[in-house]
Amino acid sequence: MKLEKAKLIVHSDPSGQAKDIEFMYNPSELDFTRRIIWDSDVGDRGTTLLPKVNFSGVEPYSFTLKNLLFDTYEKKTSVLKEYIDNIKKGATARSNTLTRPPVYILTWHDSYFHCVMTSLNYRLTLFLADGTPVKAIVNIALEEVDPENIAGGKPPTTGTLSKKFP
Repeated sequence: MKLEKAKLIVHSDPSGQAKDIEFMYNPSELDFTRRIIWDSDVGDRGTTLLPKVNFSGVEPYSFTLKNLLFDTYEKKTSVLKEYIDNIKKGATARSNTLTRPPVYILTWHDSYFHCVMTSLNYRLTLFLADGTPVKAIVNIALEEVDPENIAGGKPPTTGTLSKKFP
């Protein structure tokens, strides 16, 4: 069986700067969170004296890809230039103040959903004698977005999303 790499594939990027992000090593787990919204009125109580609740909707799924390792030690090249600079474009790529950062599709065998970066953290952990960074640990927080409501996105193709929600 061939090893398949997890990726964040660019779905839309008005700036044209972002590129797909292929992980050097696959994540060890994917942990998705979705908040369900219930509204209650403290003055409106049933016979049990508990407040009556009304379903108000759901928040998008969110998750963090944690401890992604990127390592260029054997090549003796900068991990910043080879990997991190492209990842940073997910949070900053904009051609002007009116455009927005890119929308990605999380894929790893299945396509999970369209998402945007909400937080990015990276730590440089190994350097060559001249100070060139060659190892980085990256955390990328992502949040689901509606693929039907993305300005400038590529039109959906048949079979693009084989798995809507985890």
